[in-house]
Amino acid sequence: MSRPLANIQAPIALEMKEFEKKFRQLMKSKVLLLDKIMGYIVKRKGKQMRPMFVFLSAGVTGKISESTYRGAALIELLHTATLVHDDVVDDANYRRGFFSINALWKNKIAVLVGDYLLSRGLLLSVDHGDFDLLRLVSQAVRDMSEGELLQMEKAKNLDITESIYFDIIRQKTASLISSCCGVGATSSGADEKCIVKMTLFGEKIGMAFQLKDDLFDYGSAQIGKPLGIDIKEKKMTLPLIYSLREASSRDRHKIRSIVKSNNHRSKNVQAVIEFVKESGGIDYANR
Repeated sequence: MSRPLANIQAPIALEMKEFEKKFRQLMKSKVLLLDKIMGYIVKRKGKQMRPMFVFLSAGVTGKISESTYRGAALIELLHTATLVHDDVVDDANYRRGFFSINALWKNKIAVLVGDYLLSRGLLLSVDHGDFDLLRLVSQAVRDMSEGELLQMEKAKNLDITESIYFDIIRQKTASLISSCCGVGATSSGADEKCIVKMTLFGEKIGMAFQLKDDLFDYGSAQIGKPLGIDIKEKKMTLPLIYSLREASSRDRHKIRSIVKSNNHRSKNVQAVIEFVKESGGIDYANR
């Protein structure tokens, strides 16, 4: 774990450790194959940023409770389910440097695993009457799906405006971080006004996170992310949107053509990256 992240987690280190124990137990199954896959998922967990936001939000607004642990588990279960399904949709063989579920056990099993994780999260909330938490997370899943579909729709013609871009990242990324903060505040017993403020806070954090991630595509930081991934996937991010808007008609047509049809050649991807840097797209997104 990086030092900055460790510092952020320090106030809830004990709670996160307890959460990991509870989550491992929750992931167990009597079905041998499923139990094996669940174990594989747990051992290759990420930084658990989303549960962290749940616990921090609960601690800031009130008291961490058993409901907080369930809310964090609900978030992690549904988030993991979306990742498993995403890998099937994208035909991705790797996740965080390890083989994806579909790569090891094929698509049919991966889809069922995602469904199982989703059902575990729903039952966890229903069985304990955590309907307010379930509503917040369900709204986030709806927004994530709509945001993904909106991005796919606009990618066909590369006609994403800055306004639409912010709608997409609010739905795709910020909605889940927003729900984490809302779930944390709700589980702590905070009032409605406080919960609304925390969800808005989470939304701002999520949008800032996505903006920074989009900048990494242009080599703005050394984090190990390959350059030009978004360009190859025809994702219109803020640096490119701004650069195209400010470009001459000739340059705009040339870059659109590369992104739309010739985006897998390293030389062409580098040309787009240089165009964005020279056009001030990086500086604009950093503001």
